[in-house]
Amino acid sequence: MKRFVANALLLSLFAVPALASDHSQSLHLTGPVRVGTAQLSAGAYKVTWTGSGAIVQVTLTQNGKTVATVPAKVVEAKNGHVALGTNAVGGVEVLQVIELDKLNLVLQDAPATGN
Repeated sequence: MKRFVANALLLSLFAVPALASDHSQSLHLTGPVRVGTAQLSAGAYKVTWTGSGAIVQVTLTQNGKTVATVPAKVVEAKNGHVALGTNAVGGVEVLQVIELDKLNLVLQDAPATGN
């Protein structure tokens, strides 16, 4: 029994990184944007989302350091690309949507576009 538990634990340790890779994507910001309360500068970032169901937590990291975490709604989509949707609010670009290959992450604290 102990051997079974040890093997199951070992298998789960290898499975977790594999599952996490399905919930992360690299992206590049071409200019500064606000995400939640954080102001992000242009550069390379990794976006990771955790949770199950329609609402998840989105975390943006740069050089291994978390720079922003916000709730988002997952919307299935067949984009075939990575793109960002922003809206200018008070002269500041605010990140509203992260379009990934097979889904969109609609940031929940993003202001409405009014369209």
